[in-house]
Amino acid sequence: MHPPRPWIIAETNWKHIHATRYEVAVLPWGATEAHNWHLPYATDSLQNEAITAEAGRLAWQAGAHVGILPNLPFGVQTGQADIPFCINMNPSTQMAVLEDVIVSLEGVGIPKLVIFNGHGGNDFRQILRELQARHPKVFLSLVNWFNIDRGSDLFAIVGDHADERETSLMLHLHPDWVLPQAEWGEGRDNLPVLKAMREKWAWAQRPWTQATNDTGSGDPRHATAEKGKAYLDRLAGAFASYLIELAAADASRLYERP
Repeated sequence: MHPPRPWIIAETNWKHIHATRYEVAVLPWGATEAHNWHLPYATDSLQNEAITAEAGRLAWQAGAHVGILPNLPFGVQTGQADIPFCINMNPSTQMAVLEDVIVSLEGVGIPKLVIFNGHGGNDFRQILRELQARHPKVFLSLVNWFNIDRGSDLFAIVGDHADERETSLMLHLHPDWVLPQAEWGEGRDNLPVLKAMREKWAWAQRPWTQATNDTGSGDPRHATAEKGKAYLDRLAGAFASYLIELAAADASRLYERP
């Protein structure tokens, strides 16, 4: 057991929080879903928790008072409704939940909130446009961790879901929850029949049991725990840099004028 980490809100206490002015809250948002044959359903949430915890530590050590909220484990799963225990939370529900969080922060003067998203099916941009207009006192921003650094120089094949990146992270974070490599799926995507969708200038939601063969999208076979540690350090370091800058910034003056 480690002592309470003041940047992890679930671990710290009212005595500490009462004496601290938190500048930024972080809300990790994951999913509960199949990740190829071999990764746990909580993969997105487990990755969120690890990256934000380490980024919070780095930011706190640099003097930025950051509070990491508990991860929300349910994401948009409307394309996986036929897969057991892929728990869906509709975007309209996400908006309602997120607004309740914002109101709670707004009422006690927390000035900035970052949504830290770990699930590709979640798309918060339009939600944040609406909620920012309703709640101008709390500056809202979004980070999708899989876009911070794609790791193209670290991984042989960068995929989309349960790929080499995610498998490497989980081999580092929770190796006992990863099935032996002989049981990993290939993560091969099935090409759309429609030409415009193959060329990616037309879009429709993917039905995952048709678009993939094992719910994976991206070959995981070159994954290693060593790559996972290096990637985690890289992601957490980059996110910490953002948190440090954001904590010190005046949210009303975020653009340079000539």
